[in-house]
Amino acid sequence: MYPQNVIVVGAGPVGCTAALLLAEHGIPVTLIESHLEPHPLPRAVHLDDEVARILHRLGVSNAFLAGSRPGRGLRLLDARRRVMAEFRREAEVSDSGFPGANMFHQPDLEALLLNRIRHHPLIDLYRGVEVHAIDDALGPLSGPPVRVHTRAVAGEAARTFTGSLVLGCDGANSTLRRLLGVDMQDLRFTERWLVIDVRAATPLDTWDGVEQVCDPARAATFMHITDERYRWEFQLHDGEDETRLTADLGPLLQPWTGRTDLAGLQVVRSAVYTFRARLATHFRVGRAFLLGDAAHLTPPFIGQGLAAGIRDADNLAWKIAHVLTGRAAPDLLNTYETERRPHARALIRKAKLVGWAMTGGQDAAAAVRRLLLAALVRNDRVRDAVASTATPRLRAGALRQTSVLSRPPRALRVGALIPNPVLCLAGGQQVCLDDVLGAGPAMLTARRPEPQLVDACRRWGISLVRVRDGPDGDPDEGWVDARLVPGRGASLRALAADPSLTVLVRPDGYIAAVCPHSQLPHPPWTMP
Repeated sequence: MYPQNVIVVGAGPVGCTAALLLAEHGIPVTLIESHLEPHPLPRAVHLDDEVARILHRLGVSNAFLAGSRPGRGLRLLDARRRVMAEFRREAEVSDSGFPGANMFHQPDLEALLLNRIRHHPLIDLYRGVEVHAIDDALGPLSGPPVRVHTRAVAGEAARTFTGSLVLGCDGANSTLRRLLGVDMQDLRFTERWLVIDVRAATPLDTWDGVEQVCDPARAATFMHITDERYRWEFQLHDGEDETRLTADLGPLLQPWTGRTDLAGLQVVRSAVYTFRARLATHFRVGRAFLLGDAAHLTPPFIGQGLAAGIRDADNLAWKIAHVLTGRAAPDLLNTYETERRPHARALIRKAKLVGWAMTGGQDAAAAVRRLLLAALVRNDRVRDAVASTATPRLRAGALRQTSVLSRPPRALRVGALIPNPVLCLAGGQQVCLDDVLGAGPAMLTARRPEPQLVDACRRWGISLVRVRDGPDGDPDEGWVDARLVPGRGASLRALAADPSLTVLVRPDGYIAAVCPHSQLPHPPWTMP
């Protein structure tokens, strides 16, 4: 058992998510933020269904969905705004239990998270202080606590905070990353874009999804965010002065607004951002961890920048809780970098590919690109892959890989997220699987659990759930009995179809192990 408090540096969406997840696991958190108030302008505008599951565990998904809008897909347009390829996405919920793409206003999400933080007894938030030094981060968990030294920006006196671990969620210009001596690897993508956020007095007559204009002269992106909010992004050429564009935005937006002026439009923000592809050489240094933009920078073309940071928090929080409460050995913390760094790199690679489809090459290359896209869009697998919001499976880490001779069904592959269908409990209540699993690890099977399985789950502190595709089973205090709802549980039907399977699910929803032939899956982390 180790000292349990954790220091989180940065109270943006990633830092708030990390703090809330840790606190939900019973870990006290000190949350430090240099700014006195949350950033008032929108930055991220898209979160996928997998991240919506994390927000559900934080208790903010209903309010988030009420203020967001399902994204309906992607169109690639040529320089004359003709459709080269269209990848539609339906609005209904995915296997994760939420719409596949969710367009949202970031300040609204931050307000939801901060409201939860203000009312959580295990989180102390300190604003107006910035980190300037860190000591003892390289020591073992059993050693003296990590000391984070801060100085006053405004309002708060300078002081030193101590904790067992420190999480750097302080953005692309991370002070903590600099103090730890971690470099950012350049993945060879740097572009300047003009970003324009607008509120419209009346709805614009536009397509309901995202439009990417693949114009070698000036690539652009258009997105309908929420009811009255819209965003445009325009690529700037090397050395180009954006003032000519910003001085007269009406003609720039005319293809979507239908007019050359800005009547009925409020420009909320017009600013130049540099889109980069970067990856920290290390996500962990001793007892310090990097999350979000402090660890990776993803070009925005697939809307995975903020999502990747929230995934970082979800991946790390349960591991910290297991280690600090004595349920796992400290080596479990090593799997954070093992799992998250390759995953972040894969999404950066995908974003760069979409960026090439938009901006790669001049006229000759653009013609080749158009022919290639026309051929690809006729392939159903390619269309499904582009429209899908699913992210790559984890390949290594806190996982027990299955033998190639006993490969489980696709929906139950090790390293994938467990589907999240609606289930019916013994009393008739309908809930999603995530609510049944709770905040800890869980074991799933369709058969009546044998005493050995029940005893092992009790010994390891793992919830046991029996998932059936037929009449309710006999209730038992040793497990939760749940039934698939007809027409709504197809993604988990593979489990019900093979009662010999036993599936171990981690607290973050990833499948850690699958055993056939009624064998017992052992947790793939060391238990003291």
